[in-house]
Amino acid sequence: MRTAELLKILKRHGVYLIREGGRHSLYYSPLTGRKIPVSRHAREIPAGTALRILKDAGIDLD
Repeated sequence: MRTAELLKILKRHGVYLIREGGRHSLYYSPLTGRKIPVSRHAREIPAGTALRILKDAGIDLD
């Protein structure tokens, strides 16, 4: 999954940016109360990583 696609899904579900670091952006999910790091430099995020980010954000795509 591309980083841009993942961010669109996250933002659609109310996840918002807290801050940006050197290689990752830190997002907050009000659904779970978790902070989620997302790599800014990767064009493609591995499938397992993308699914884990979505799970941590409380988003189920099924």
